[in-house]
Amino acid sequence: MHKKRVIVVAPGRASYIRDSSNYLKNSSEKTFINLLNDINKKRAINKEISILDLDRSSFRTKLHMIGKNAGPLTYACSLSDYFCIDKDRYEIVAILGNSMGWYSALAMSGSISFINGNDLIHNMSTLMDENTIGGQIIYPIVDDNWYFDDSVYNDLIKKIQTESVYISILLGGYIVIGGNVDALKNLMLKLKPKGDYPFQIPYHSAFHTPLLNEITYLAKDKNNIEIFDKPKIPIIDGMGKIWTNFSTNINKLYDYTFGYQIVNPYDYTKAITVAIKEFAPDKIILLGPGNSLGAPTAQILIKENWLEMDSKESFQAIQDEKNYIISMSRRDQRLQVCK
Repeated sequence: MHKKRVIVVAPGRASYIRDSSNYLKNSSEKTFINLLNDINKKRAINKEISILDLDRSSFRTKLHMIGKNAGPLTYACSLSDYFCIDKDRYEIVAILGNSMGWYSALAMSGSISFINGNDLIHNMSTLMDENTIGGQIIYPIVDDNWYFDDSVYNDLIKKIQTESVYISILLGGYIVIGGNVDALKNLMLKLKPKGDYPFQIPYHSAFHTPLLNEITYLAKDKNNIEIFDKPKIPIIDGMGKIWTNFSTNINKLYDYTFGYQIVNPYDYTKAITVAIKEFAPDKIILLGPGNSLGAPTAQILIKENWLEMDSKESFQAIQDEKNYIISMSRRDQRLQVCK
């Protein structure tokens, strides 16, 4: 059987939302269930609520969005989807993620073990709970047809420079901005309202900005380089760099993970662009929970005129015909790729 070539994309920690409740109820893959049991044993030792209990609980911002819960819960949901993919029908040619999704990608690629992936995410999430620094807001730079608006982008960059805040994530038709609380409040007052935007992301620090410089030292203290190995499947980082089994220097991978990407912008736009151009996938699979990367990914495809997509309308027409983007948080699409 000819396998379809796919790119797998892992979401960031803010992707578990109210609609994600009971995400794990249909997870039955034996390897995943055993892994989840091991994760919950560690959480019990730390006197933390289990992943399954979190998933079954009514969504509460103060419970589900604090780092030590949000990070591992998101990771578990993403892993559940990853194990569900039918590897007999789909060849995973590359893996990438957005923000915390980079840590998930490391585990899924074999750069670290799945249990070490959980530990890494728990370590980093707990660090940020204990050292909350600034915050993040998100703002669109596309119009209603998903065309990139240069005037909006240029105006936003000027305001960012004036307010001493930083680009945190380049996310397709959105920019995530990080900075200290007062600077972000001032910026939000100056940005033209566009629907729900500007929107402040709750319980988030100024990830991927120089404000987190001290966190890099704490991160290296908490995460040992010995858990790292060369990836078995290529991974694409937040600079658009491809790490392969043949080219990876483990020391550099470790330094990037706990150094560069913590204090520099995470360019999801470039990561997806590199992925489609270098690997030419038959489909892009977006792991859950949530579908926060659906629109940004489509906007990147439109920007690159991929498969002749040149607008929101043409993307939707091609998507209806080919299901090019598979969002596993949507049951109808999930069933297309699961065993």
